[in-house]
Amino acid sequence: MATIDPNSQRTPRISNATRDRVQTLCLLTLTTVAVGVALFWLRGVLIPFVLAVFLSIALGPLVENQVVRLRVPRAIAVTIVMVIVVALLVSFGLLVSSSVGQLSGSRAMYEETLRALPNRIAAWLPADRWDIDLHARLDAFLENALGNVTNVLSGALNSLVSFISQGFLVAVFVFFLLLGASQAPAQDSVWSEIKKRIQAYVLAKLWISALLGLAVGGVLAVLHVQLALVFGLFTFILNFIPSIGAVIAVLLPVPIVLLNPETPLTTVALAIAIPAALQLFVGNVVEVKVLGKSLDLHPVAILLSLIVWGTLWGVIGMLLAAPITAALKLALERIPYTAPFAALLASRASKPR
Repeated sequence: MATIDPNSQRTPRISNATRDRVQTLCLLTLTTVAVGVALFWLRGVLIPFVLAVFLSIALGPLVENQVVRLRVPRAIAVTIVMVIVVALLVSFGLLVSSSVGQLSGSRAMYEETLRALPNRIAAWLPADRWDIDLHARLDAFLENALGNVTNVLSGALNSLVSFISQGFLVAVFVFFLLLGASQAPAQDSVWSEIKKRIQAYVLAKLWISALLGLAVGGVLAVLHVQLALVFGLFTFILNFIPSIGAVIAVLLPVPIVLLNPETPLTTVALAIAIPAALQLFVGNVVEVKVLGKSLDLHPVAILLSLIVWGTLWGVIGMLLAAPITAALKLALERIPYTAPFAALLASRASKPR
């Protein structure tokens, strides 16, 4: 009679280390979900504060140079920087306001062009052969398109008004964060490394985006495209959104160019092709050489962060997605249990510190 080894039916025992790791991962998952819900519901308070934190990190070198090199008191140095920032924001608001007024003055011309668009399309397509009432369908499509454009513009206007209304709160946060910043942080701390990475990224991204915005705005101005300066300014801002921002910046002038009946076909092609070529050159050549691996994030991780933070915080979340994810990766690298997730964000194998 065969004997049964009692050890063969015994359930494998789980080691304490494995059990602790599973518990930690479960707690980390629950914590991540809870933090995501909190970030969404508290976005009205957190967005101004987080935006102020990153602005204070970016503006910190300007204050420190005045304090260290020019021996200016910190309060005065912070005040000077804040006055410059507010002046730039006011100039941006005046430029956008004047451009909106200019666009409103040409509203009748654009509406007339839109109304004539179905007739042009119907003349191009042989709709009579297909027994399709193309005029009626194009008119219905046009009405829906105008309604959607109106909703988009009103939503963008509301977002801009909300951003301006929060600007005062952001300025107050930035002022006190700069005023209370430590001049000699610990060199081996996580926060010191985060500040160094973000400052390098913002400084490089700032002058690259400024040159790109000037180039795009100058090209559109030479081509006599309406709102050329505004499109150059939005190119500067949208360049801070990886990948998606470049596509949006290229497509922004397209409706204005296409709906202007006085614009020749060559100008339309150049207004689309030249900004697209500039975006490709800057994104694939200049930023790769200048930025390198300053954030040390995989492109897929950046795209996922754009989706996540854009869902949580909207446009501001997309602007801050890359530096927030880079800061999160640096923090995860210091914890043994979360170091593999940091390596996954960078798409490389790394050992816990």
